[in-house]
Amino acid sequence: MSDSKVTSPVRAHILVSGRVQGVGYRAFAARVATQRKLVGGVRNLDDGRVELDVEGPRETIEALLAELGIGPPAARVKAVTVEWNPGSQRFTEFQIWH
Repeated sequence: MSDSKVTSPVRAHILVSGRVQGVGYRAFAARVATQRKLVGGVRNLDDGRVELDVEGPRETIEALLAELGIGPPAARVKAVTVEWNPGSQRFTEFQIWH
């Protein structure tokens, strides 16, 4: 048996609630995701939450989740929820969606 670990990309649908709109949260999320070489996008929702659809290695996305829980200085994150799915490979970069 081999101990080599093959990590297939996964997809995370993430919802962030709290004071996360009007504080540079989308730009923060895009910068952090891009630095980690993740793909997907981020957008504001009408109900005040921020939504991310992110693909990449699960361990990398989990590290992103830790940073999303803090956010930029003016943000006050109350909750970060995530739904895991298999990777779709439909994204080629990380974008801010409007």
